[in-house]
Amino acid sequence: MTTTIAALLGGPEMIILALAILLLFGGKKIPELMKGLGKGIKEFKDGQDGHNEPIPAKEPVKP
Repeated sequence: MTTTIAALLGGPEMIILALAILLLFGGKKIPELMKGLGKGIKEFKDGQDGHNEPIPAKEPVKP
């Protein structure tokens, strides 16, 4: 009995979930969240592949 969450959610459930997320975060915040999620996934995959290049900082670090 191995089922995933995606198998349990159908069309109407996905629409309700999307509307709930839209109400919680608002239309302006969702693209920022997705951008951050994409960066996190990219860093995770790079870490798995063994790319150990330092990530450039946006702002200089103050001592």
